[in-house]
Amino acid sequence: MSNRPAPTPRLRPVVARVAGLNLAYFGVEIAVALAIGSVALIADSLDFLEDAAINLLIFAGLGWSARNRARLGTLLAGILLVPALATAYAAYEKFSDLSPPAPVPLALTGLGALAVNLACAAMLARHREGAGSLTKAAYLSARNDAYANLAIIAAGLATAAYPSPWPDLAAAAGIAVLNADSAHDILKAARAERRAARAEEGG
Repeated sequence: MSNRPAPTPRLRPVVARVAGLNLAYFGVEIAVALAIGSVALIADSLDFLEDAAINLLIFAGLGWSARNRARLGTLLAGILLVPALATAYAAYEKFSDLSPPAPVPLALTGLGALAVNLACAAMLARHREGAGSLTKAAYLSARNDAYANLAIIAAGLATAAYPSPWPDLAAAAGIAVLNADSAHDILKAARAERRAARAEEGG
């Protein structure tokens, strides 16, 4: 029995479009983040860059054997941890200047990010089980980023009402936790794929 996935020809253009959207909005969000001093937007912009990399890797990995997909899934789980570490460093740096970010650009940029991530999640939703840990990685990342964007919008509204850096920092912490949880889920999917490959090879 082969451990190669069922053909998914329609998935390739989907992940290519998702990668392009993520890369484009990374440019928008990092520019705003640096302009207004938002740790949450820095974290989210790194998520967009990470999502672009994940989808490009998936594009390359489609059609691989289950064993090789599991290896790539493990790599993607590691990639998901990078923004969490970068966010922790940005938050540490923020403590040297605890001025609140501008609330309107913060909320509007979060709203734009939400629209992009919902579009990406919708495109990936019907393929999320199609290539094991690979498409699961892309779908989970887009879905969790949408939750993160809601937190950013809430932080913008809270900062407008009560000027403070803490809503932004709290949103950044939430994004880091979501990334760590996604990495754990993808590792589980990769391990299951590896076990299935071994069982098929043994059978």
